[in-house]
Amino acid sequence: MSNVLLNELIFQIGLDVFSMAILLWLIYYPIYRNREFIFSFFAFNLIIFSVTYLINKVEVSMGAAFGLFAVFSMLRYRTEGITMRNMTYLFLSIALGLIHGLSANSVGITAILTTVMLFLTFLFDGDFVFPREYSKEIMYDKISLTSAARREELMADLRDRTGLKIIRIEIDKLDFLHDMAFLRIYYYL
Repeated sequence: MSNVLLNELIFQIGLDVFSMAILLWLIYYPIYRNREFIFSFFAFNLIIFSVTYLINKVEVSMGAAFGLFAVFSMLRYRTEGITMRNMTYLFLSIALGLIHGLSANSVGITAILTTVMLFLTFLFDGDFVFPREYSKEIMYDKISLTSAARREELMADLRDRTGLKIIRIEIDKLDFLHDMAFLRIYYYL
């Protein structure tokens, strides 16, 4: 391998790892505080980058590379219960690996695309455009307040008891035998 190719590879890997560090440690982790998927996101990114970079150096069609990307994305996560949000971050990780692996000759375009993707992810997944809505399942002991006519009383009682800014309530289950309601409350912090 010539020095030019080696320098190009090191630069592309560096750009890819740097963009993944921003995505995972500056955007994903501060919001979700979930380390469970960080290794998977990073590993998928490096695998996709490596395979795409190698495919890009050999004459292979873009369709074959995209098919490979689809196979990789479905292998592990087809049956696992993964949230839509985590699936989006997985897709972003794979997309960044593809972008960096295919764009050896267009560093400027790669940097612009990466910056735009990371900025929009930060903007839309943070609290800047849409406030973050949280939810909790709770067991509630005043089943009489669960009727539609007393919804405001239910909301006021739950706000007083929890101290949360509750915005809506869903009734999951009513247990008249034990005089309990199973509710899901949605709130802002």
